[in-house]
Amino acid sequence: MDDELRERVKQEAEKHALFNALKHDSDPDVGAIMGPLMGENPDFRPHGDEVPGVVGQVVGKVGGLDTEARRERLAELDQALVDELDADDEADDHTLPDLPNVEDYETVRLRAAPNPNGPWHLGHARMPSVIGTYTDRYDGEFVIRFDDTDPETKRPDISAYDAILEDIEYLGFEPDEVYRASDRIETYYDHARELIEMGEAYTCDLPAEEFSELKREGTPSPNRDKDPETVLEEFEAMVDGDYESGEMVLRVKTDIEHKNPALRDWVAFRMIDTPHPREEAADYRCWPMLDFQSGVDDHLVGITHIIRGIDLQDSAKRQQFLYDYFGWEYPEVLHWGHVQIDAYDIKISTSTIKELIDAGELDGWDDPRAPTLQSVRRRGIHGEAIVDSMIGLGMSTTDVDLAMSSIYANNRDIVDDEANRYFLVRDGQEIPVVGDAKPEAGHPPLHPNHEDRGDREIPVDDAVLVEPDDIPADGERIWLKGYGCVRYENDAFVATGDDISVVRDGDVGVIHWAPADDTVSVTMRTPDGDVTGAAEPAFADTAVDEIVQFERIGFVRVDEHGEEGSVVYYAHP
Repeated sequence: MDDELRERVKQEAEKHALFNALKHDSDPDVGAIMGPLMGENPDFRPHGDEVPGVVGQVVGKVGGLDTEARRERLAELDQALVDELDADDEADDHTLPDLPNVEDYETVRLRAAPNPNGPWHLGHARMPSVIGTYTDRYDGEFVIRFDDTDPETKRPDISAYDAILEDIEYLGFEPDEVYRASDRIETYYDHARELIEMGEAYTCDLPAEEFSELKREGTPSPNRDKDPETVLEEFEAMVDGDYESGEMVLRVKTDIEHKNPALRDWVAFRMIDTPHPREEAADYRCWPMLDFQSGVDDHLVGITHIIRGIDLQDSAKRQQFLYDYFGWEYPEVLHWGHVQIDAYDIKISTSTIKELIDAGELDGWDDPRAPTLQSVRRRGIHGEAIVDSMIGLGMSTTDVDLAMSSIYANNRDIVDDEANRYFLVRDGQEIPVVGDAKPEAGHPPLHPNHEDRGDREIPVDDAVLVEPDDIPADGERIWLKGYGCVRYENDAFVATGDDISVVRDGDVGVIHWAPADDTVSVTMRTPDGDVTGAAEPAFADTAVDEIVQFERIGFVRVDEHGEEGSVVYYAHP
């Protein structure tokens, strides 16, 4: 790294360190600012082995300033960042728009209608986050309806029903009611019979391709003029399973010349030969299409407001025909665009994730590489952090991007104050420690902002472990955090006896370390693969499920302690 680039790193790092310290009202943390710093400055990335050392020096300086001095310095460097901090302080808690016409309803009732074909990926979290927030705001009711009436192309996964409910609980919400559409087939049949008796539905045995051609031309099916008695008789044969898949459907009469062909005489029921995986529904062969099933259920369950993707606008238009026939009032509808999530190489799709698990490329739904709620939960990310990020997206009808860094920042706000600090050294290189000024042990604090928690004691006999990239050039000094200042000479660390002022003056960088003896072997599971290292001895006393921070690396959730070592799941910087 040349001098010009080093100076730029210092300037950018100082802005990030000041912003981080003021935002969280604490001393800045190298790990917390490395992600944003590198993300905003791609030209720093080729020097990733040198940047942390420079950042550490800057963090040391900022740590020595009080809040007023930090704010004044940040204003000198970038007033816009100070304005951003002020705007955050004044932000309205209601980032979602008000629901329309809530005064027209005694109780606001919203529903999430998941297809239980697998546990939820991250994108699924938006719906319960928004619905749960709205129901809390209006003291309303949150309904879960499992849309599981397609046992073939979107075949339900029996374990997914409970897994999805657990995901909703993880996000911090509890449904008021839970339905399974596959339990309500007879209800759909009854409404189909009523529609047939009105003369507003007909059975059709045309092949799908032939009907599509007629539909495009605006020409009715020759089945359309059947009398209700014949239609009802043929529908009962569908219910009895007398037809094979593709042989007969029930269509809702609309306008065969409607300007939108997608609305012309749409299918309400079809035959499916594949048995449903739920024992209670395994005997049914005549299944409702989603627009019929969902339209009927939304009315019967009393849903007042529906939130759905902008790509499903035609669903409301198809269902409006049903509501007109039955004399029902259609719920309020809000549309939104899709959410795109960065930071994953895997396509965020239930079917794709399932294929990778079946192929052995992922260990399961909670594999740290998987973009699933089970995965981030195991990594130690709180549901609240996800909800806050999803709510922050608002209700735009265009597609929106969600950066995982937003979730990480929210989670950092939640866990930082409670997470004790420890050292983990990856690919550690053993360096002897010599000199008359050599301390017998290091005493870094358990948490820099909580002196009452005390220090960790890390005994040092004759050597320490440090990461290879942290070894300074021969003759240079480095500060072993919680231990003291050493100079690297002749492949050894010589204790110098210098005090912390050498760090605050910017002359010496700060690194973490571990003793050469009595360490804890750690496997850290990350979205980029497993990482191994040696942790300080006090780490063995942490509890399973505890969130801790490996200094200069990031926050992790303790997954297990065993005779052969410990396993942690990496959360974020």
